[in-house]
Amino acid sequence: MQITDVRIRPMENSGKMKAVASVTFDDEFVVHDIKIVEGDNGLFIAMPSKKIGEEYKDIAHPLNLETRTKISNAIFDKYNQLD
Repeated sequence: MQITDVRIRPMENSGKMKAVASVTFDDEFVVHDIKIVEGDNGLFIAMPSKKIGEEYKDIAHPLNLETRTKISNAIFDKYNQLD
């Protein structure tokens, strides 16, 4: 599975949320609403989620660290090009 497109929507005046990303895989499948968030230790991505009761549950997420890293790197590479 290859990442074939990454789109970033910067968020103005949204506090810790800096942008929202959409990632396309193999020109066939897209995941929207991946958040780029400023944390205590720098930027991180938060996968799309919805609130169930009092907590949030991811509705789409990578199943292993290698895939998460691949997605994160692609998003941050594109995000850093915005400057």
